Amino acid sequence: MSLVNSVPEMVITAKVDEVLNWTRKSSVWYMLFGLACCAIEMMQTGGPRADLERFGAAPRATPRQSDMMIIAGTLTLKMALRTKVLYDQMPDPKYVISMGSCSNCGGLFQLAYSVCDGVDKVIPVDVYVPGCPPRPEALTEGLLKLQEKMMQERWLVKKTPAQAA
Repeated sequence: MSLVNSVPEMVITAKVDEVLNWTRKSSVWYMLFGLACCAIEMMQTGGPRADLERFGAAPRATPRQSDMMIIAGTLTLKMALRTKVLYDQMPDPKYVISMGSCSNCGGLFQLAYSVCDGVDKVIPVDVYVPGCPPRPEALTEGLLKLQEKMMQERWLVKKTPAQAA
């Protein structure tokens, strides 16, 4: 009796990494962190026209339930510490989308004394969405890019201390 004949017809085989990545990609819970005018476009993305939920994304009110943080708008130095605290409260794996010129690099206000020159100075960013403010379609494209990145992750490989850092 060969192995081919012993596997029932209704069994689907897949790598565990692929299954884990598919479930994570298909059920991203995000936390909104709207700081300025980009937040209006971010709210429109959750509305019926752009409908982020069709990609499996659902908003959550607390960082402890969120997989992803969307930062939209100007990040001030006072908010930078709070952003780091919220990011640290998120469970692993966690992802960040930086939305708009102000959160990407300081934008129009980059020379102001109170503005942080990009979210990536405070927390690691996975996807940057350019624009001032970016259209809802741009944020949707950013989510799709993040989902592509999620599908490439490996979870069952033992990481060395250098890879973990």
